[in-house]
Amino acid sequence: MSMPAPRNSLTDITGLRVGQVHDAAVRTGVTVVVPDERAVCAVDVRGGGPGTRETDALASHTLVDAVDAIVLSGGSSYGLAAADGVAVALGARGDGFALFDMPGVPRSPVVPSAILYDLANGGDKAWGEEPPYRALGKAALAAVSGTVELGAFGAGHGARAGLHAGGTGTASLDLVGEGGRVAALVCVNSFGSVTLPGADDVYWAWPYEIDGEFGGGRPPADWRPAPEDWGAAKMQPGPRENTTIAVVATDIALTPAQAKRLAIMAQDGLARSIRPVHTPFDGDVVFALSTAARPLGDSGEAHLARLGSAAADCLARAVARGVHAARQAGR
Repeated sequence: MSMPAPRNSLTDITGLRVGQVHDAAVRTGVTVVVPDERAVCAVDVRGGGPGTRETDALASHTLVDAVDAIVLSGGSSYGLAAADGVAVALGARGDGFALFDMPGVPRSPVVPSAILYDLANGGDKAWGEEPPYRALGKAALAAVSGTVELGAFGAGHGARAGLHAGGTGTASLDLVGEGGRVAALVCVNSFGSVTLPGADDVYWAWPYEIDGEFGGGRPPADWRPAPEDWGAAKMQPGPRENTTIAVVATDIALTPAQAKRLAIMAQDGLARSIRPVHTPFDGDVVFALSTAARPLGDSGEAHLARLGSAAADCLARAVARGVHAARQAGR
């Protein structure tokens, strides 16, 4: 039976580290995911109001087939500057892409990113011409480790999940047989609700919970969802005030096209854990990483299908774990 890997975290994937920082006064933060070696990456964008950087470069037909880091940030469009901070720090130490090694010509770090909207959460946003995100990006890179904090940390620090506190969640699965490992990290700032209408201690992701990792709540035996009942969703949002941004990863070697399929399948984890999702107000983005520590199994695309299904389960669990941790902390 497949079970969570030891940390139940994205960092269960060999070769991945995560940095999380936040600014409590501004009520925002940044998360960076860094592979020890440049990693194959793909992305799938489903929300109607996304904010991203360098996602076009991840298409399977483009020149660049690996990334140096992925950045998730609060701050809406201002938050895209967090990736600038990460890129300059990586470039200064000689990391990045280059067709040829040429004296005096710096490498170009490839740092895709996605942002969520936390500008209206009450923090001090009077930053004038100096938003904090470039500095937060550099700080997050300097803080990378094998630990992922749940709840109001990193890019999830100022997030809201429907009417509840949002936050950062993570989960993993160690698949039996030739499966390898799959994991997810998510920053939940959704328009939709993560809990059931009329059962606010039960998460939509409850069927995928393992060992009570987000409270163990279960719906009453006679519970049925009513049409158009979204429960604790944000009922009257403004545009771009939401977004759930995530990274899923595996230690199985994938091509860019296979990583794209992994990202596409993983998006179903959001549909399993948030209602409604992929709305015009959300900027839902899922990146997929492959660290290639193990080969794809002899079953080929069947193995990929298993990885994608497991990634969706991990992402659903990560959503509930992150929000549950924020709620338990009284956010």
